[in-house]
Amino acid sequence: MMKADMHIHSTVSDGSLHIAEIVRRAEEKQLDGIVITDHDTLSHANQLVYSDKVKVLAGIEISAFDYDKNFRVHVLGYNIRRPEILEQAVTPTLQARHENSLRQIEILNQHGFEIDIEKLPKADGRYIYKQHIMDDLVSRGRAGEMFGEFYYNTFKNNGICHFDIEYMDPFKAVRAVKEAGGFAVLAHSGQQQNFELIPALVESGLDGLELNHHANSEKDKAIIKEYAERYGLFLTGGSDFHGRYELNSPDIGDYIAEASGAVRIFG
Repeated sequence: MMKADMHIHSTVSDGSLHIAEIVRRAEEKQLDGIVITDHDTLSHANQLVYSDKVKVLAGIEISAFDYDKNFRVHVLGYNIRRPEILEQAVTPTLQARHENSLRQIEILNQHGFEIDIEKLPKADGRYIYKQHIMDDLVSRGRAGEMFGEFYYNTFKNNGICHFDIEYMDPFKAVRAVKEAGGFAVLAHSGQQQNFELIPALVESGLDGLELNHHANSEKDKAIIKEYAERYGLFLTGGSDFHGRYELNSPDIGDYIAEASGAVRIFG
């Protein structure tokens, strides 16, 4: 069976490791394949590092939201053949997230945190996430840890920076992946408990479901398998690695794809 981690984030979005570091770690873990699935971009497709030990592919994770039913939805896209179509669909999300972060920085600076935008780490050298803001605050001793009391009191729980952007419609996200010639997979549905959207997502072109993920409970996995069998969907899996930019992030290779998904994507 092929050992493939099909859900990994790099510094091109909100991961803390560069692609070369990810590839080295995958080699150390003796994986056969990995997919870099950065959020709302395919820029990393032009930054992949060759390995003679691990097959390295580029995918995408699209951030979406069903405002009618109040479900957060993440859609993974694989084997994208026409990236320009997908980039056109997701670039507004990247830009909105960056503007949102700039607003958060402005508010924090009004409260005396003295954040220098020029010194912040940036996704793909251009886009700021709240993880980059927290990284700066922790490095300067203005916050104790990445996901401690400061984070939850500031960016969550109606804190001064607790506001968000408008996300893409999930059905549009699936259709965009299909129009770009790729395979569309619903990510970590146990985490977001959005199972009831699966039939409609299938009508939009959904190809697969992510089964092996740290946020999917055994009960969730049983539901996912049932939907996969009912609609003829393949199953994937991955670590959803973010490094230090996510609390208790699994390591690369801790969760691997089911054979049906690995074969479909890697051939």
